[in-house]
Amino acid sequence: MSLALASLLIPLATALLLLFLRSRAGAWVIVASLLSLIAAGLALSEVVTHGTRTLAIGGWDAPLGIRFELNTLSALLLTFTALVHLLVAVYAERSRHSQTRDTDYWPLSCLLHASLAALWLSRDLFNWYVTLELLGLVAVAMIVIAGPKAHGPALRYLLLSLAASLCYLLGVALLYGRYGVLDIELLAAMTEVNHTTRMALLLMTLGLMLKAALWPLHLWLPAAHASAPTAVSALLSALVVKGPLFILWLLWSRIAPVELAQPAGLLFALAGIVALLAGGWAALRTPFLKTLVAYSTVAQLGYALLALGLLLHWQRSELSAALWLFVLAHGLAKVSMFLAAGEMQATLGSKRVSALKGATQTMPIAMFAFAVAGGSLIGLPPSGGFVAKWILLQPLLAEPAHWPWALGVLLGTFASAAYVFRVVALAFDRADPNPPDYNPDAFAQWLALLPALVVWGMALYSEPLILWLTEVGP
Repeated sequence: MSLALASLLIPLATALLLLFLRSRAGAWVIVASLLSLIAAGLALSEVVTHGTRTLAIGGWDAPLGIRFELNTLSALLLTFTALVHLLVAVYAERSRHSQTRDTDYWPLSCLLHASLAALWLSRDLFNWYVTLELLGLVAVAMIVIAGPKAHGPALRYLLLSLAASLCYLLGVALLYGRYGVLDIELLAAMTEVNHTTRMALLLMTLGLMLKAALWPLHLWLPAAHASAPTAVSALLSALVVKGPLFILWLLWSRIAPVELAQPAGLLFALAGIVALLAGGWAALRTPFLKTLVAYSTVAQLGYALLALGLLLHWQRSELSAALWLFVLAHGLAKVSMFLAAGEMQATLGSKRVSALKGATQTMPIAMFAFAVAGGSLIGLPPSGGFVAKWILLQPLLAEPAHWPWALGVLLGTFASAAYVFRVVALAFDRADPNPPDYNPDAFAQWLALLPALVVWGMALYSEPLILWLTEVGP
């Protein structure tokens, strides 16, 4: 457990250090992310070997104290978070087109890292509220770095995030007033089917879905992600929206009574199918490149919402593996797509998709990264997106009565293919003359390709991943 705490405390200490020491901030964050990645990787190895670990903060046991729990999923998410922060920090420090150099991005990114680590480890409803507030406030501050054009989307995100926090906190208060505890394991043994529990779960779900931008509460996300600096967009899409999803999964799989979880699961699954189609259609229609990538986040989260819904409705633990494989594969693909899109947008001098005409000739590495990452979103084998989709489809194809769900996944796949191939097909057209300030950054483009290659290599180590993630199911 000490290694997991190190993965949390290293970025937190670095954020505090950077408030006083601003020189070479990028190098400090890169080193801190690397050390956090090593600590998280060792924590993952420890928990796989020795099982789940718990820690009562300050020596106070629940219900008075705060409990941290390190299981295989938490350790995996700690490792994933540190890896993404390391990749994005190297990009933000080395890219010639980075908008974050010599800004407050560096301490804010460390605070974001520490908040996520605390969220993955916490098992207390109020502690989750604290980490959600930190995530939201830090994310808004990071969007504002882009300048006045981002103030409107950032303000909208802030106001909706505060409204979501109010809903979540009111639900927590109702549960505490009814049962007198906040620890999820204690609550799981006490919750009953009554009006208070229903209302609390409804309020908390609304708040979490709004913070995670799950359909239909997603309207703040495209503008916020598209207007943020490229490095910030990558962190928001790959990591920030996954934190509320993690809490939503534990809330309904551990705390909610089965009599409430099963009908709620059906609603989640239906919302997931609509998200696949609506998000894909919006991505297909938008004229702006980063907005396309942002809308694809709304669509791809539909797969996670569908997996969560069917997991709850059928109470099948193997669907937990599909849910979290979608999260990991989507996160890696989105880092690659946002970094590639940001480089192409800055180098070619336009935010529009139409500017990518002939990009396979003018920026072949960045375009290849975008296409490879898009292939995982579509679900082409042997990518991580394919592995997750295959696990999700197995129970759907096993029973003839489940064909509507399988059809929804198929239609979502077609929608993903449509907006990815819209960009790829344009990139294979004849290139226009390069703008006068054409100055591509080869290192940044190769860095954008790296997470796309990692997500395509997930099939090589999918067996232990599936085993670990199945074990954390309800």
